[in-house]
Amino acid sequence: MSDETRDGVPLTNLDQPLFDGADATKRDLVDYLDAVADRIIPALRDRPLSVVRVLRGQAPFMQKNLPRYTPEWVQRVALWAESSHREVTYALCNDRRTLLWFANQRAVEYHPTLVRADRRDRATHLVLDLDPPAESPEAFPLAVRSALLVREVLTDLGLSAVVKTSGAKGVHVFVPVDTAFSLEELAGATRAIAARAERLDPALATTAFIREDRGGKVFLDSTRAGGATVVAVYSPRVRPGAPVSFPVAWDELERVSPADFTVRTAAAQLADGDPWADWMPEPQALPTELIEEGRTIPVARVQAMHEGKRRARARRT
Repeated sequence: MSDETRDGVPLTNLDQPLFDGADATKRDLVDYLDAVADRIIPALRDRPLSVVRVLRGQAPFMQKNLPRYTPEWVQRVALWAESSHREVTYALCNDRRTLLWFANQRAVEYHPTLVRADRRDRATHLVLDLDPPAESPEAFPLAVRSALLVREVLTDLGLSAVVKTSGAKGVHVFVPVDTAFSLEELAGATRAIAARAERLDPALATTAFIREDRGGKVFLDSTRAGGATVVAVYSPRVRPGAPVSFPVAWDELERVSPADFTVRTAAAQLADGDPWADWMPEPQALPTELIEEGRTIPVARVQAMHEGKRRARARRT
């Protein structure tokens, strides 16, 4: 049967291919998300959610604003979007029924904010997104080496972190922080950690925001702060083989590959466990000197914007 109902949610066309190159069906997506619901939902709960959907015959697209046909039982929050100058109604994926509804909408990727809807002035985690050069055949091992640099910096600061595959070629390092710190302080601390990691091995890692300035190095992206989103742990990705963003123990990081965790294999590897929750440290305080150092480092996006304008003027003249 191609159609069925779970938790009151009609599920349709389950035997259709998920997307080109996925090597998976829509049923595989639904079954996977259902199997990990009690582990992915804590990472999504009460956080404004954007999803990447893949409809048949269309390119993947990110959906922030809930469509009009969304069931009224889906929890939501309306937020003003400064970039588009309009109010956006985001979903809050707080239960299995909502997750199944999204899966039936062919929502493959789940990108929650780092802030909760009821406390948008405080983020719960400091995050570094380690993005290796896409053209490198050793992209993921390079990202892993950069993650170990970041861990060295964090250890020197007395901070603990967990790590996961991004589900693409990169790595995400998460540091849980307490709510004493403003978004501006958290962003500064993130920049300072990235800068310190870059100094440890400038031949491997860079904080250069402009892609053409990275010189084939791993980009230590320190911009995931404030209202930014990061793909959730256990979220599938729209990538060949339908990989999943998956937690990895630090001492196993050099022995895994992103392809080890897919919508068809990841749930079985978890069994009944939740390593992300089990390994997550308690929220931590950030050293004052780290925040102060961060305030001396320009915001990457702003710096890149000014540099882009400068280069454009130089080309014209």
